[in-house]
Amino acid sequence: MSPMHVIDYTIYGEDMQFVEIELDPGEAAVAEAGGMMYMEDGIDMETIFGDGSNSGSGGFLGALMGAGKRLLTGESLFMTVFVNKGAGKKKVAFGAPFPGTIIPVDLAQIGGELIAQKDSFLCAAKGVSIGIAFQKKLGAGFFGGEGFIMQRLQGDGLCFVHAGGTLHERTLAPGEGLRVDTGCIVAFQPTVNYDIQYVGKIKSALFGGEGLFFATLQGPGKVWLQSLPLSRMANRIVGASKIAGSGGRGEGSVLGGIGGLLAGDND
Repeated sequence: MSPMHVIDYTIYGEDMQFVEIELDPGEAAVAEAGGMMYMEDGIDMETIFGDGSNSGSGGFLGALMGAGKRLLTGESLFMTVFVNKGAGKKKVAFGAPFPGTIIPVDLAQIGGELIAQKDSFLCAAKGVSIGIAFQKKLGAGFFGGEGFIMQRLQGDGLCFVHAGGTLHERTLAPGEGLRVDTGCIVAFQPTVNYDIQYVGKIKSALFGGEGLFFATLQGPGKVWLQSLPLSRMANRIVGASKIAGSGGRGEGSVLGGIGGLLAGDND
């Protein structure tokens, strides 16, 4: 992996945040395509093939493998790198995709790795690798919804992830457990054990609107949760629109419950 670029940043806003990154000459940041808000003169924008790690030793094969990992998460094969090629400090900003909170995470302080929901990554210092983390257990694979294939962020510098709604951080002690709606997980340390658990009561799933399965997180490690997953917000908007055909009237009915039987509000 190439050396990590050290970057300075400022986060602006309350509900609709953006992060402004200050780059010294030669420094760079990497982001998903379409995330840039603005950039100052002197910053060059380059498209790269792969996962953003830009490892020189891997060559084309390494880049191809990185791109394949991104394809499995449903992301583009390409990422965008913003390089300061000017004489002084230059700034580039990235906007959050929907209301919520931008979380700066120093990977060096948490062991060099973070597991995140595939839609939560916003940007990072150049050198961060954005790969995939398969859930090893069949329960998580079949019923995890958003949590089946997650992103693995690796490196020793800053990365920025986005949480929808209100952010909640928890540090779980060894053996301490937490049951969470799968869509409400933003990220967690790899030391945290992740699995999917059956609710156990079919009546709760049918009429409670929470689905048959939820995620279980067991410490030790830090977890970041969000109060408003994008999928939940989108489903409520579609359910309340005329496109739904019934103006959302089926949401509280038995038919509405059966429609979200496996994943509740999440899928």
